[in-house]
Amino acid sequence: MGSGGIRICLVGATGLVGSALMAEAVGRDDVRIIAVGRREASLPEGARMEMLIGEPIDWPQLIAAARADVLVCALGTTMKTAGSQEAFRAVDHDLVRFCAEAARAAGIKHMIVVSSVGAAGASKNFYLSVKGETEDALGKLGFRRLDILQPGLLRGHRRERRPLEKAGQILAPVADLLVLHGKYRRFRSVSARKLARAIFALAHEKAAGRFVHDYDSMRRAIRRTGD
Repeated sequence: MGSGGIRICLVGATGLVGSALMAEAVGRDDVRIIAVGRREASLPEGARMEMLIGEPIDWPQLIAAARADVLVCALGTTMKTAGSQEAFRAVDHDLVRFCAEAARAAGIKHMIVVSSVGAAGASKNFYLSVKGETEDALGKLGFRRLDILQPGLLRGHRRERRPLEKAGQILAPVADLLVLHGKYRRFRSVSARKLARAIFALAHEKAAGRFVHDYDSMRRAIRRTGD
């Protein structure tokens, strides 16, 4: 870790989680974000970060140039946006793995990836099966530490319109309180800002291994840092 804090290479800066990470980084001196993407992201006021822009084929060079301690992957699309299962898989599996392999080649030993609650390679749900296959693939790349976050519905403002998800965000807090208890707590919704704080907390962890974080595990990570 350099004098500017832990250097985080962020892929997926233009999405909900990426935007939250950039916003939460404002005013912090323990982390420094270097984002890699194909277009400029809107930076929050006061942000101290770099943007490295290029097509995905160029990302391995950009990821290496970031000289990061941790790769944070917040890449993801939807079936509606992707238009087909093949296009969805190309982003949520192939591109995520491509970035992870580039990070390993660049000497990055710690990766944090945003997956989904219920992710499992054997799932009959296509979305969850792809997420699970991606988790399994990342686990084979030899990271010293791999943190897999499995949030439920993410709350926060998205640039693109997702009417069903917006309705879910309105109902989610009620469901969290009234329905999602016990073994169902892992399905609770989480705000993108809290997810970002959990990511920053995990970026400081030193223990080696593969760690899967559900709703309660992410809350514990935040509490350990006092964020």
